[in-house]
Amino acid sequence: MLSENKESYYPLLFPYAYNILGIVEDAEDAVQDIIIKHLTGTATDLRNEKAYLIRSVINHSINKKKRNSKTVGANWLPEPLETRGADHSINSREILSYSLLVLMERLTPKERAVYILKQAFDYSHDEIAGVFSFTVGNSRKLFSRANSKLGGIRHDEKRSAFFDPNVLNDYISVIKSGDIASLENMLSADILVTADGGSKFNVVSEMTWGIADASKLMLYVYEKYQQHFSIEQVFFNHQPALLFFDKGILINCQVFEFAAANMKIRRIYSVVDTDKLKNIKSS
Repeated sequence: MLSENKESYYPLLFPYAYNILGIVEDAEDAVQDIIIKHLTGTATDLRNEKAYLIRSVINHSINKKKRNSKTVGANWLPEPLETRGADHSINSREILSYSLLVLMERLTPKERAVYILKQAFDYSHDEIAGVFSFTVGNSRKLFSRANSKLGGIRHDEKRSAFFDPNVLNDYISVIKSGDIASLENMLSADILVTADGGSKFNVVSEMTWGIADASKLMLYVYEKYQQHFSIEQVFFNHQPALLFFDKGILINCQVFEFAAANMKIRRIYSVVDTDKLKNIKSS
C-alpha cells in the first residue's frame, strides 16, 4: 500500500505529467490514475516507492500523449499554467517554459519524455534507461534526436526571470492607441503569432509571420474584438502573459517570448480555446 505520505506525491508527480501532456486536467488525471492504481494494487514490498510512481506516471503520460496527438491540430498550444505569485501545491521551477512546451510538439512522446528528464529534472542517461527499461545507448540517441529537433536550446533559455513589466505596459498602450509604427518597432524581425481556438472557435489567423502582418493582425484583433475588454498581466510557464476579460469572463490568454538581446517580441502565443482557459482565474 502507498505510504502515509501519499499526499506529498501529487506535487512530486504533477510536473512530470504536465510537461509531457501540456494540459492540466490530463496531467491531474494521469497522476490520479497512477496513485489510485497503486493504492488498490497488491505490491507491498517496493524498495523505492518514489521511483516506481515517477516511472509509472511518465509512462502513463507518454501513452496519453500518443492518444492525444492523433486528435490535435497542427497549431495546438499547451494550456498555460501560472508560475509566479500563485498558491501552488507544486514546484513551479520544474514546469517548463511555454515556448519550450510549444517547441516540444515537434518531438515524439518518448523523445519528449527523455528530453524532459535530462534537461528539467537532471536525470543521468543511466537513470533514464532505468525508467524506460532500455539501454543507455537508446537514451543518448533519443536525447540527441530531441536536442537536434529543438535546436540545442536548454529548458531554461526561454524563461523571463527578470522581465520588466513596463515592456508589456508599453505594448498595451500601443495597441490601444492603434500606433502601428510603434508596434512594428516593438516586434522582432522573426516575430510569429500563433493562435489556438481548439475545436470550438475559428481564429483570425492560426500562424502569422513577419513584422508587417503581425502588427496588422494584433491591431485588428484588438480593435475588432478586445477594445472593451479588461487586461491583466500575469506570468505563465515563466513567461509574461496578458489576460483579456469580457465582463469577468476570460476570452483570451496571450503568452509572450522576448528576444534576450533587445527585448523585442519574438513570439505571441494566443490561446482562445475555452478548455484551456477554464482553470485560469482573475487576480
